[in-house]
Amino acid sequence: ALQKLMGNRTTLVIAHRLSTIENADLILVIDRGRIVERGTHQELIAKNGAYTRLHDMQFKEMAH
Repeated sequence: ALQKLMGNRTTLVIAHRLSTIENADLILVIDRGRIVERGTHQELIAKNGAYTRLHDMQFKEMAH
């Protein structure tokens, strides 16, 4: 549904649910008001940092 609304526009999405932003061209991870990581979903998972920890926590919770 979001993909249709965004179309070919530049869109800023603020999300706590990471599945909402997995297909974004650029994801910014903000911690305490500072950008701590940036990249695509694949790039951020490969960094094994804050985004990966959030992703793992969220999807483990969804599995239960």
